Amino acid sequence: MEPIKKHDKRILDNAPFGQLGIITAPGCEIMGKEIDYYLTHWRAERQHEHKDSPAFAGYQRPSYIIGAKAPRFGTGEAKGVLEESVRGMDLYILVDVVNYSETYRMFSFDNHMSPDDHFANLKRVIAAVGGKARRITVIMPYLYESIQAKRVSRESLDCAIALQELVRMGVDNIITFDAHDPRVQNAIPLNGFDTVTPTYQFIKGLLRSVDDLQIDSSHMLIISPDEGGMKRAVYFANVLGLDMGMFYKRRDYTKLVNGANPIVAFEFLGSSVEGKDMVVIDDMLASGDSALEVAHALKKRGAKRVFICATFGLFTDGLEKFDKAYENGIIDRIFTTNLIYQPQELLEKPWHYSCTMSKFIAYIIDTLNHDSSISDLLDPAERIWNILSRYKEEHLK
Repeated sequence: MEPIKKHDKRILDNAPFGQLGIITAPGCEIMGKEIDYYLTHWRAERQHEHKDSPAFAGYQRPSYIIGAKAPRFGTGEAKGVLEESVRGMDLYILVDVVNYSETYRMFSFDNHMSPDDHFANLKRVIAAVGGKARRITVIMPYLYESIQAKRVSRESLDCAIALQELVRMGVDNIITFDAHDPRVQNAIPLNGFDTVTPTYQFIKGLLRSVDDLQIDSSHMLIISPDEGGMKRAVYFANVLGLDMGMFYKRRDYTKLVNGANPIVAFEFLGSSVEGKDMVVIDDMLASGDSALEVAHALKKRGAKRVFICATFGLFTDGLEKFDKAYENGIIDRIFTTNLIYQPQELLEKPWHYSCTMSKFIAYIIDTLNHDSSISDLLDPAERIWNILSRYKEEHLK
């Protein structure tokens, strides 16, 4: 975690919407503790002229985490249990639906929790609240079933159904990161839905871990690995003042492999990459095959270094192929966030850099609890320019 500065920079004058409470669904405890660490320190330092009014009751506490459990019966069934009252609270529930390290016992077998299990636990926690909270905000960094966000043929729309289910249970706002297809929010048009992109954290991680970057259009290029990530790459390129390129995936639509049409070839659209550093920006690394194919294609075209930024490092097929790509000089660094579970093996890899999002989520929670706007948090352009300016000044000395 980053060190706590003496005073928090954000000025939040509004009275809290309600007494703050944070619930971490099973599997999200580490991030919850980090967020709680920032909030307790900020609020201990912050001074409000009306802090003695009833509206600020319970504002400064040693911890904002509300104990919650989802114990299992021998059959594998479960229930949600809260360890204290949440009546009248402004609740923020954290859930990591892809934390496969969590297990439970069923009929004497140990089972790893699937996204379905995590989502069911989230609903159990909400059900245990029983409508007593003043407001419920779900912070679900990896949006449950986000890959299945649109209908192609005769198939289910799981993500939209899940969002509607949460709203029916009393959830007021849903905050996610880098949603695979943000248009899924149309399923709940009358409720809050924000999808946040960790562009600032990626740029900060890149600047902190690489000393000799030349950030101009002659030496660096932003790459979108497919047409779906164009908007993400365009923003990244614009705030850095760089050009961008894109790979187009040609697929074989006559076949279906593991639920998707296999990729036949990658076609590149953009200016010359020769001698330039490449920053490939994507929302997730699942098996990683597409990202490594892009890296191979860029190296064949004469790229200098390849940096991959992916919000969610899933690595569903393991890490071995990335080790080989690093050893062969195909990739130089992969940046992912701590928004989802990261095994220790991944954190120890020389090619991996973890961008922490705990402080940023703490900012979001603190701001929303004061019923203030988070617009400046959702558009970090000014903060990016500031850190970029400092980097250039330090490396010109």
